Amino acid sequence: MTTRFTLVTAIAAAPEEVFDLSLDTGLHLRSMRGYAEELLSVDPGRTLTTGDEVTWRARHFGIRWTMTDRIVELERPHRFVDEQVRGPFSSFHHVHEFAHDAAGTGTVMTDQITFDAPLWILGDAVEHLVLARRMRHLITVRNTHLKHECETPPP
Repeated sequence: MTTRFTLVTAIAAAPEEVFDLSLDTGLHLRSMRGYAEELLSVDPGRTLTTGDEVTWRARHFGIRWTMTDRIVELERPHRFVDEQVRGPFSSFHHVHEFAHDAAGTGTVMTDQITFDAPLWILGDAVEHLVLARRMRHLITVRNTHLKHECETPPP
């Protein structure tokens, strides 16, 4: 079973700023602190670009998971796409899009996530009952953190 969902987040910052922060590994780590996420393959604070592969390790459901993603498309400041190369999913595809809001002063950020759990029928059940809700929550946590960092003036 394939799960798809879309999240839309309004951010009071320019698309270029939101786009660049979305590719910052340090921001990702800060947003996922609650899940003991670690960056295993590149330096924290690095801005990712096309072809970069990043390996993350985090604790979810009491289990340590490792996932390697690759940036497969990048069109600054409008969109980028990352896909799982190795990890817990049968497939994972995440499209990030950034557009000016109606007033032209902020950003409408759209995340389109598509994934498949492993383990056939058992995986389909877990995906439907638990994983879809958890993935939506994680992307929401990340987006809330990104919004906060973009909208909070530096000290």
